[in-house]
Amino acid sequence: MTDSQLIREIKDGNVELYSELMRRYQRKILAFIFHMLKGAHMETAAEDLCSETFYKAYRSLQTFREVDASFSTWLYTIARNTVLSELRKQKSLNVSLDEGIHIPQAPSEAMPEQRMLQSEKVTMVREAINNLPEKQRAALILREYDQMDYQEIAEVLSLTVSSVKSLLFRARASVKTQLEPYFVEPIFQEFEGMNRR
Repeated sequence: MTDSQLIREIKDGNVELYSELMRRYQRKILAFIFHMLKGAHMETAAEDLCSETFYKAYRSLQTFREVDASFSTWLYTIARNTVLSELRKQKSLNVSLDEGIHIPQAPSEAMPEQRMLQSEKVTMVREAINNLPEKQRAALILREYDQMDYQEIAEVLSLTVSSVKSLLFRARASVKTQLEPYFVEPIFQEFEGMNRR
């Protein structure tokens, strides 16, 4: 069954089918929430906020209109709003990514010094991304980790597609600028090769 078919069935009273929607999206939503909470050191709240997201979605399912957004986009929007609400309660908007941009691992036969340098590079990339404003970080998470297209990100963040492209451009430029003093050019070539769909 497609999401649309499931939602129609649930709206018609087959509420037990909601567990199938949860099964389809729970891991992705949990990962997204975890990434959003990482910088505030609130990762332990991820499961609770994931449950809250699905509860809110269930309660609002009768008002969901597929012509406005896909179910997944709508769900990510609820998740993001739930996280931001919780962060505001904790008076912390320092949202972070769990992992930075992918940097190839050194071969296992590499010298310990090389492994240590590689680990330091990953840490520096993560810190650079953590310094981004919340919307830039959220856009980067949705684009690079959840592989959303510009339109979906725009719907989740309540922005235009051109604003999303601008956010991603500024996020990538900011990370590059922060890392320039530490890395030689090859690392940026890989960073700039991140998905641009």
